[in-house]
Amino acid sequence: QIVKYAGVVYLTGQVANKETLKLHGISKQTAETLAKIDALLAEAGTTRSHLLEARIWVRDMRDFAAMNAVWFAWIDPHNKPTRVCVQASLANPDMLVEVQVTAAEGRGPISKL
Repeated sequence: QIVKYAGVVYLTGQVANKETLKLHGISKQTAETLAKIDALLAEAGTTRSHLLEARIWVRDMRDFAAMNAVWFAWIDPHNKPTRVCVQASLANPDMLVEVQVTAAEGRGPISKL
């Protein structure tokens, strides 16, 4: 789930836990997915403040606004990563969102052009 190379941390795509998939909508699934990402970033020695890029897949773009609200409440407003969000058929029909991130190891500020 975590690959580190040359100061960059790559996470595989993350989704909510099976129980959440069956019982909750996209807001709860997104929040749980982002909490899993926080834990994996910490394990890799970095934080969401060092995100470089995010890829987000949603099952239905009608859920985009709800997912986006959770996303923007979670990210560091001073260090927003580049991001793409697309509609996709996900591996499990109960999955409403999947998120993959890339981050710099937590050793200093991120430069943006």
